Amino acid sequence: MTHRGVLIGCGFFARNHMEAWARTAGVRIVGVCDTDPAKAAAFAAAYGAEAGTDAAEMLARLRPDFVDIATTVGSHRALVELAAAHARVVICQKPFAETLEDGAAMVAACVARGAVLTVHENFRWQRPMREMKARIGAVGTPRFLRLAFRHGYDIYANQPYLATVQDLALTDIGLHLFDIASYFMGDVVRVSCEAQRRNQGVAGEDAFTALLRHASGAVSSVECSFHSTLAPDPFPQTLALMEGDDGSVEVLEGYRLRVHRAGAVEEIDAEPECPDWGAKPWHLIQESVMAFQAHVAAVLDGRAEPAPAGADNLETLRLTLGAIASARTGKAVVL
Repeated sequence: MTHRGVLIGCGFFARNHMEAWARTAGVRIVGVCDTDPAKAAAFAAAYGAEAGTDAAEMLARLRPDFVDIATTVGSHRALVELAAAHARVVICQKPFAETLEDGAAMVAACVARGAVLTVHENFRWQRPMREMKARIGAVGTPRFLRLAFRHGYDIYANQPYLATVQDLALTDIGLHLFDIASYFMGDVVRVSCEAQRRNQGVAGEDAFTALLRHASGAVSSVECSFHSTLAPDPFPQTLALMEGDDGSVEVLEGYRLRVHRAGAVEEIDAEPECPDWGAKPWHLIQESVMAFQAHVAAVLDGRAEPAPAGADNLETLRLTLGAIASARTGKAVVL
């Protein structure tokens, strides 16, 4: 059985979605939609789909099995509510929503229509993070996690609107890192955060350091900077260290995963394969999109539960907004 899909939003990152869908067994994108007719037409020609500019008309006519929403955050609520009326599975790009009210409404709309809602949180699907998650049991109960995403890569060249985002680091990368922290260590009950504007040429804060307290008693340290000087620059890698009762597992620069236990260390090459349509260093992200979308195909088949589900990502949004509030007030926020 082939599941039919519609992509809404034909921007910079959506090309990764389309290349991955073209290589995902059991699915086919039958329609692409964008408010810019030229963008929609270009995607349609490149990937053999119908083009449109009216999402409501396209969904009503094509009645797809799933909808992949790859637009910016301001349009997400209306598009998710629309897609929930026409598809069994709705995929929403991050950031999920700007407010908890919008996020809750999106979750509720999908529940009311019996649609499955998942969020395109591809960081947890990156190969080093998948390998790290698989080894949590080997190091015992996790007690501490450190995540670091620091680089000086020019992220504004392909997505110039990022230079205008006020809470840039927290809403662009912070929520990815918070999703990983919750996925590995469990629910977060308190957050404190310090944010900085390192690059004076952008409007928002482009660096932060956050401390998370989990319900289990574990602690996570999460940091991000878009204005670090490192050679070689590790972009787009996330470096990590997890300490458990019986050992530690870390992800180092160059995709080296090391497991420490019983006085010995084992090192694993966790670099993902570069897709035939991809290029380094983007292969880390491109392969993770393929992994996530293969997971969505399993959800469509009834072989898997969405990871993360919309309700899960609503809690990630709550945590992100709590970190923003903490950075502005200088006080810890209880969730």
